[in-house]
Amino acid sequence: MAIATRSIAESCIAAKRAARTLGRAPTAAKDAALAATARLLDERAEAILEANAADLADERAAGLTDALRDRLTLTPARVAAMAEGVRVVAALDDPVGEELDHRTMASGIDLRKVRVPLGVVGVIYEARPNVTVDCAALTIKSGNAIVLRGSSYAQRSNAALAALVREALAEAGLPEDSVLLLDAGDRDGLAELATQEGVVDLLIPRGGEGLKEAVKAVATVPVMYAAAGNCHVYVHAAADPEMAKAIVVNAKVQRPGVCNAGEKLLLDAAIAASLGPEILAALAAEGVELLGDERARALGGEVEVGVAGEEDWDTEYLALKMAVAVVDSVEDAIDHINAHGTGHSEAIVTGDGEAADAFVAGVDAAAVYVNASTRFTDGFEYGMGAEIGNSTQKLHARGPIGMRELTTTKYVGRGSGQVRG
Repeated sequence: MAIATRSIAESCIAAKRAARTLGRAPTAAKDAALAATARLLDERAEAILEANAADLADERAAGLTDALRDRLTLTPARVAAMAEGVRVVAALDDPVGEELDHRTMASGIDLRKVRVPLGVVGVIYEARPNVTVDCAALTIKSGNAIVLRGSSYAQRSNAALAALVREALAEAGLPEDSVLLLDAGDRDGLAELATQEGVVDLLIPRGGEGLKEAVKAVATVPVMYAAAGNCHVYVHAAADPEMAKAIVVNAKVQRPGVCNAGEKLLLDAAIAASLGPEILAALAAEGVELLGDERARALGGEVEVGVAGEEDWDTEYLALKMAVAVVDSVEDAIDHINAHGTGHSEAIVTGDGEAADAFVAGVDAAAVYVNASTRFTDGFEYGMGAEIGNSTQKLHARGPIGMRELTTTKYVGRGSGQVRG
């Protein structure tokens, strides 16, 4: 069965057993499991799409927003992209055993610091079935077992994908329980998973602020939050107009329902009157609903710009909606972002190197871009093959969570009989 029929505690213990084997598995065996996963994704694409179509047609998905339906939807291109991501992960160097430091102690002991797997990783995620495969690929290559808890409205899609990965693990001679999918269940199940002390080594909730707060309220295991992205694009006084327009539109429109989409636009007062109307018109032409502060609303002309309330500056819309503010300087832009951002991804468009450096140094976020869209904060784009999510905290990892972020370290000392006096 793809979905674990055991209790959550029993599933986590089974994953722990599997992790002990997978953590010692040679790179060739892990790569073989990934190669089989990619092949099966190609071969079973039609069955995967049928499962996804059933999820989309289910009454549980009926009330989803357009953005969430987009995140739930699989297409032939998206299935192919999953397979390609798995192949990229397989081609990357195995992080397990990587030597980070090597020295000879005064005692003569040879001391090495190496990467080792965490053990059991739990992931709670909403909507996107591709996360099932992305997470499994990254944990397999990094020697970790994974316990997955997806959304109830993606249950068929997730089950088909998890079953496929488990088949690939068995084909490669690795324990199937290295990948376990839990029944989506209810909040009680979430609490049980978040309290598996001594069994689950890291829990990663991947979702909005509601999920983050629900996990915070109950978790007793280590948690790394892949949470909301209230991302800003700041158009500086020295911005190239066409570049600014292209970056702002791309950040907001290219895929509005994801956490690295632009949610807020900051216009420098020096160019607001000359460039602002053009950017607002370009956004409106793409169907973006605009809200703004008093100065931003005055720029709209024929473009309607509604009133942005205090809560709007802190809201991740995940939709074709954007709030716009006019700021007086780089420092004001930095202050606004640090007050309202979630530490995900922020961008400045400017031809002024000093302004760019000030922005990069001053903004407190996992990813900061100069003259590029926020949409690039992504494990695949960063060369990681995939990601489990984007960490918006500072310990133990920040930014896209890839294979190396799923490891810890071990000191290994080799001596010749030394004892400490």
